[in-house]
Amino acid sequence: MPLMRRLDPETAHDLALRGLRAGFGGFDRTPDDPILAVQAFGRTLRNPIGLAAGFDKNAVAVNALGRLGFGFVEAGTVTPRPQAGNPRPRLFRLPEDKAVINRMGFNNGGIDAYLANLRGIDRGLVALGANVGINKEGADPERDYPALVSAVSPFADYVTVNISSPNTPGLRDLQGEARLSGILSAIVTDKPIFVKIAPDLAPEGLEAVIGVCLARKVSGLIVSNTTIARPDTLRGAARTEAGGLSGAPLLAPSTAMLAQAYRLAGKKLMLIGVGGIFTAEDALAKILAGASLVQVYTGFAYQGPPMIPKLKTGLAQLLRARGFPHIQDAVGAGA
Repeated sequence: MPLMRRLDPETAHDLALRGLRAGFGGFDRTPDDPILAVQAFGRTLRNPIGLAAGFDKNAVAVNALGRLGFGFVEAGTVTPRPQAGNPRPRLFRLPEDKAVINRMGFNNGGIDAYLANLRGIDRGLVALGANVGINKEGADPERDYPALVSAVSPFADYVTVNISSPNTPGLRDLQGEARLSGILSAIVTDKPIFVKIAPDLAPEGLEAVIGVCLARKVSGLIVSNTTIARPDTLRGAARTEAGGLSGAPLLAPSTAMLAQAYRLAGKKLMLIGVGGIFTAEDALAKILAGASLVQVYTGFAYQGPPMIPKLKTGLAQLLRARGFPHIQDAVGAGA
């Protein structure tokens, strides 16, 4: 990991994916503690820790990532047509803040290449989420999202509708009540649908999104995507770069939004908490706020594969120390 951090961030990321595919990531063979088992997506997950979308955009390393010990992996975001994304550089480390800023812009190989990769995934090894989005140009959200969901559904355990990346112009406007309702009403699938939202939504916006999701029988929310906010506490030299901020500075605001979503929706929606998780204590904070599952990204990018067994062991210990007989009993206990 220290050697990787000497490289340009995007180059390091690409090498990491190649290394995983080549088998250099290792294999977590330690049985997961039964206290961590979760019922989700119509199956039993061995633990609640997932990898967030964006790390494996084209689903090229899902099997290798599953062998690291994740309970589930979300691949994407995939768009109908291939696109290069925004000009480089577009990924920036803020190590002093344990954070990252990205303005990737949904760079991916398109749905055809994505589907070809999904066909080779061992879903007995790890549960798979497919994250779908729209192209920067020529997009018709009410057409494209349903078509993408239909295409990926046979190969995924759940599908995430990404309407919250700050790096595709106009995408976050789709979080409005009318547009979101139109998109969701056009989706036909037997797989669970999740909607990924921005941490910058106003309280009334969050309430509206939850209302639409409940009305359209959505399974859950992913809270949250990256933020366009820039806390005054940031110290990294790249803090003024445009794009979405992720990592430790996102922990508090995304967890607060998660708790608000749980208070509004209760157990009518399954919540997946993402944003700023580096330790087992961070993961437990998400669960207490209402998350049934959690996802990591920036913490994983900084710490590498050893992060996952440490999270699982630490989370099991914390649950027992708090007197919870099972992880399900902790969900929302602090919301």
